[in-house]
Amino acid sequence: MIKLENVSKSIKGKTVIDGITQTFHGGITYGLKGINGSGKTMLMRLISGLIYPTAGRIEIRGKELGKDLSFPENLGLLIENPAFLDTYTGFDNLWLLASLNNKVGKTEVREALLKTGLNPEDRRKYKKYSLGMKQRLGIAAAIMEKPQILILDEPLNALDAEGVALFDKIIREEKEKGTLIILSCHEEEKLREYSDVILTMENGKIKNREEL
Repeated sequence: MIKLENVSKSIKGKTVIDGITQTFHGGITYGLKGINGSGKTMLMRLISGLIYPTAGRIEIRGKELGKDLSFPENLGLLIENPAFLDTYTGFDNLWLLASLNNKVGKTEVREALLKTGLNPEDRRKYKKYSLGMKQRLGIAAAIMEKPQILILDEPLNALDAEGVALFDKIIREEKEKGTLIILSCHEEEKLREYSDVILTMENGKIKNREEL
C-alpha cells in the first residue's frame, strides 16, 4: 500500500503538486489522466523517491519515503524517455542493472526481453536501436525484477502495433500477479482498458476519481 498525506511539491517557487491525499492498494491498476503539465509525471517521481515532497508525507507499507527508506522496495519504473548505455547491447544494459540488486539472474533478464519482443542474443548496441526498441527495453527493465509496484509513464510511446499488443499482455500478467500499477497514457481508450481506477489530475491536484 502507498499512502500520500497532503503531499505538495514546489520547484523554483512554483507548486507542481498541490496537497494530494491518496491511497494506492496492491492488485489495483491506477490510470493517471490529465493534460501535459497537470502533474502526472511529477506525482510518479514523488512516489518513486526520485524527488521528495516539499510538504506532506508518503508512506509505503508503513515506512516513510525520504525518512525510513530512500526508494520504494520492489519497484519497477519507466518515467519519460528511457536511457541506457549507448555502447552496450540491450541484454548487457539490463544485466548491468540487474547486478545492482542481485535479485534476478540472466534467465529473468532474457525473459523480460522476450516479453517485450526483443532478442536477448541481438548484438546491436543501444545507440543503434530505434525509438520503439528503446521503449521496449525500458519496459523490460521495469518488469525484469518482478516488482510489486510498477510505475509506467506513457509506456506506449513509440510502440508499433506489435509492441502495444505485447504490452497489453504484460499488463494482464502483472495484474494477475497482484502488482500495484500506476500508469499514464495519452490514449484514453487504452488508459481505460488497463485501469481499475482513473485519477484525473489538473494543476497538481487530483480533481476526480473514477472506478471502472
